Amino acid sequence: MKRLIAWVGALALGGSLLAGTVSAQQSSGPSLPREELTQQQQQRTVQQPYNNAPIWKEVRGAVQGYASIPAPEAGVLIQDGGQNWRALRNGKVSVIGGWALVVMALVVAAFYMWRGTIQLHEAPSGRMLPRFSVVERMSHWTTAITFCVLAVSGLIMAFGKTLLIPVFGFTLFSWLAIIAKNLHNFLGPLFVLSCIVTFVVFVRDNVPKLVDLKWVASFGGLFSDGHVPSEKFNAGEKVWFWGGVTVLGLVVGISGLVLNFPNFGQTRATMQIASLVHLAGAVLFMLGALGHIYMGTLGVAGAYGAMKTGEVDEVWAKEHHEIWYHKAKAEAAKPQSQAPAQGKPVVVGGDD
Repeated sequence: MKRLIAWVGALALGGSLLAGTVSAQQSSGPSLPREELTQQQQQRTVQQPYNNAPIWKEVRGAVQGYASIPAPEAGVLIQDGGQNWRALRNGKVSVIGGWALVVMALVVAAFYMWRGTIQLHEAPSGRMLPRFSVVERMSHWTTAITFCVLAVSGLIMAFGKTLLIPVFGFTLFSWLAIIAKNLHNFLGPLFVLSCIVTFVVFVRDNVPKLVDLKWVASFGGLFSDGHVPSEKFNAGEKVWFWGGVTVLGLVVGISGLVLNFPNFGQTRATMQIASLVHLAGAVLFMLGALGHIYMGTLGVAGAYGAMKTGEVDEVWAKEHHEIWYHKAKAEAAKPQSQAPAQGKPVVVGGDD
């Protein structure tokens, strides 16, 4: 009797273990033949007509199917990386970038309220020095204007859904977005070209030198009335030239061209990475541009006129770029036969 009870208990325990194993295998989702999966799906469309979860589960994960279109990833119906890209783009990148622009604008406004426009210590002499040639001014203004249009249109596309739709509504925002998108796409290549021309035109006078360290050590006298001699361009302008126009210009330019011309075999992952790089680079570019635009307009009296007319007063030149001022005066004092260009004014340039 005891043996019978032991055998029954053993059989029950074995059956329980076997049932548990089978149940675990079924819950782990064994790979069934395609014909059986098809039959299950057909039955499900009758019993649960809107339950297509198995189909979508199967096509997730960048599964490559067949497509007659000769394009990269044309057979991929769902790419999981797109969800990660959307979360990062609409999350950390946009939030941090947006608040950084707000903070920078507030810093510039606070600095202006505290410091005001930096004026000359002496009255203007009325004697003007040539500072920018026509080519220099054209390259600068082409870069500046295209940048401003790209910045505004980019901000509309990046933050418009969050900030503008509640104010203007869907219809007006849709028109703004369409205009912004087309301006961005067509002016982008022109901005890249203008950055290249600007680099070629101004690179000679933006080579870093030891004298720039004195300017950096005293922040160019921005927080005091101290006089810091500088060359044609001071250290702050050189940092903007190399870090902004050159490095960030390349970053936003190359990433923008990748996005603007998606017909060169780019994959979705390539476009997603380019989008994140473009947005981050553009935000950094705009942060630096806010400071540059401020110094060239409200920050320093006479700086805007230098780029507008190409000339500056001698007192302005001496106070802001003393080393360049003495070189320019010495160059202008040379006999006409020794001048670099016969019959043409010597062009010297730069502004704060």
